[in-house]
Amino acid sequence: MLNSKAFFLAFKIFDILTFNKIVKENNMQLQGGRPMVSKYNQTNKGDPEMKKAIWNGEVIAESNDTIVVEGNHYFPEQSLNKKYFSPSQTHTTCGWKGVASYYNLKVNGAENKDAAWFYPDPKDAAKNIKGHVAFWKGVVTN
Repeated sequence: MLNSKAFFLAFKIFDILTFNKIVKENNMQLQGGRPMVSKYNQTNKGDPEMKKAIWNGEVIAESNDTIVVEGNHYFPEQSLNKKYFSPSQTHTTCGWKGVASYYNLKVNGAENKDAAWFYPDPKDAAKNIKGHVAFWKGVVTN
């Protein structure tokens, strides 16, 4: 029969092996012994399906190289149809991504304030979304 120290050690080894298996199976990177990104942080690089961001009847971004973080598609900056975008003065902070900046959209005479956001200098855990833009406020991504 195992004593409590041996049991604890066996459990800890099992725990570490299970953790390492999960990290490896999900292609996760570690930082300080913790996963750098959530399971919702995925790349669609080279995805044969072209993703589009549409607002007010116009395609405002289009790419097969988006990154999905927490359910949001982040489009490469070069995929934006820049004629619809103007900088906003709004900034917000995410604990693990950093300080977000925003764009306003103007499409067919209608304006959508702060409808797109990006992280100009993301924290290490979110470095993969540098140079990418995500949308909300009625922008449809499909």
